[in-house]
Amino acid sequence: MDRNTFTGLFLIMLILVGGFYLLKPSEAEMKKIQAKEHADSLKRAGAKTPAAVKADTTKAVAAVDSTVIKGPFGAATSGAEKLVTVENKDIRVKLSTLGGKVYSVELKNFKTFDKKPLILFDGDQNKFGLNFSASNVNINTNNLYFTPTGGDLIVADKDSGAITMRLSYSATQYIDYTYSLKGTGYKLDLTIKPTGLDNVIANSSSVNLNWAASLHKQEKDMKQEQQYSTVYFKNTDDDIDHLNVAKDEEKEVSDKKIQWISFKQHFFSNVLIVKDGISKAKMAVSTDVNNLRDVKQMSANLVLARSSAGTFPMEFYFGPNRFSTLKDQGFDLENQVDMGWGPLKYINRFAVLPVFNFLNQFNWNYGIIILVLTILLKLVLSPLTYKSYLSMAKMRVLKPEMDEIKGKVGEDNPTLLQQEYLKLYKKAGVNPLGGCLPLVLQMPIVIAFFRFFPSLFELRGESFLWMHDLSTYDTLVSFAPLPIIGWTHISLMCLLMTISTLIYTYFNNQISGATGQMKYIGYITPLIFFGVLNSYPAGLNYYYFLANMLTFLQQYLIKFMVDDKKIHAQIQENKKKPEDTKKKKSGFQARMEEMMRQQQQQPKKK
Repeated sequence: MDRNTFTGLFLIMLILVGGFYLLKPSEAEMKKIQAKEHADSLKRAGAKTPAAVKADTTKAVAAVDSTVIKGPFGAATSGAEKLVTVENKDIRVKLSTLGGKVYSVELKNFKTFDKKPLILFDGDQNKFGLNFSASNVNINTNNLYFTPTGGDLIVADKDSGAITMRLSYSATQYIDYTYSLKGTGYKLDLTIKPTGLDNVIANSSSVNLNWAASLHKQEKDMKQEQQYSTVYFKNTDDDIDHLNVAKDEEKEVSDKKIQWISFKQHFFSNVLIVKDGISKAKMAVSTDVNNLRDVKQMSANLVLARSSAGTFPMEFYFGPNRFSTLKDQGFDLENQVDMGWGPLKYINRFAVLPVFNFLNQFNWNYGIIILVLTILLKLVLSPLTYKSYLSMAKMRVLKPEMDEIKGKVGEDNPTLLQQEYLKLYKKAGVNPLGGCLPLVLQMPIVIAFFRFFPSLFELRGESFLWMHDLSTYDTLVSFAPLPIIGWTHISLMCLLMTISTLIYTYFNNQISGATGQMKYIGYITPLIFFGVLNSYPAGLNYYYFLANMLTFLQQYLIKFMVDDKKIHAQIQENKKKPEDTKKKKSGFQARMEEMMRQQQQQPKKK
């Protein structure tokens, strides 16, 4: 490689790696932007200083005594918030009398990355309220006080239990939120039933529902968790879609009924399933950069149609994004697990996942399961690996003759040089792309694993060797954020994977006889991937490391099966065969030869 070529490649790498970081705002600018966004969020939430809050509270009490209490649901405008707990073996749900809503959800069988109770959401940013007009007054039930029918409830085994939150308009007119829970599972049923309010609520055949939550951080890497968190939804035509995962977005759907909406995090979901469908929905997802506790803020404004029984039946799913668990819930909830796009999705779902689930039945450590999975994959792909090695060996044997042609023709006429190479390939019966095509066929599987492991719930919290959690990066050394690139750690498994890839590239170049630019590009690519994969799950880097090690072993074994002397003898025999006994050249090869012939004749015409 000459100096100009090397300089060009080096500059391209610098642009790819450093361009994004060089254009980042300065720390002072970021603080200024964050301060402005924080002020805006406080303004939207109606936040005030303690003195202002105290003054407003007094004012609100006076308003209730004099005016509000005389309006619809007036008696429910004041009260004290109380929490009622409903729990089973798997979840602990706290219901609030303020709004009659689910105030918080704890998954009892899981912990956060730092071993604290795993609470999906709680606090005032959680909203669940009906919006309607009653006696020409706009009502939001999220701000009204409900009355519970009982106290805390623990449901065990095959039992089931229910608690009703009642919002009273009068003794015979009210809205009931009835929550029911079974002894096991992650589903909480909710039936909303208005009674005697048909002449009070305008357009009582439908109702607007506002649902919002700020989802707490559960994993070690906030950035990675945000990459897999957004609003998913499914319409009644079985189409599943989601909002943007990389930026804030709002979306309105009114042309099709929606069956469920999910506030999805990386490994856990909060799903609202409406059995009679949602006729209209406006969904939004946003990220508050100042909020270090919560991953994202999600909301959905829904229009619900009343059932023939005069109720609004629905159910919540609060649980893990384990593919099998989601599938057991029905409604195609498992499709919100990111298995990749296009063919990658089908490779992961119908090939990789079944094999993984089969191996999982043996209760092995997940590090062993990934090892066995990688061995099985390599065995399946071994015929392609053999053909690739054999093709590269043929090209290596032909290299002296190619160098001789290059010496005769020179490098000043690349078209003629390639034309002479094609003649040599044709005589020798060698396909120059034979070494590349098997590798290209393997690429979809390699990329499919790139999507599979980061979405695999089973790896969460599972350790192997020095890796404490296979679902996130392992740390060799931590440090303050580096200038420009912003790294805060070095992943040991990613480092081992990169070193093994560089070694693999070295030996692969020896086998293929690669020279020139391709030889050096092979060394630059692993370094770029190191920058990309340094924060990816240790399980993914562990798989790539194992794949490199097994490839070394495969090539070592194949080397004993491939004799360069026999290959050379076969090539010489092919050269002696008459043209009509050789394989008919492909249409692509014929077009390439014709194109080169025309290019060769162009200078003569001039």
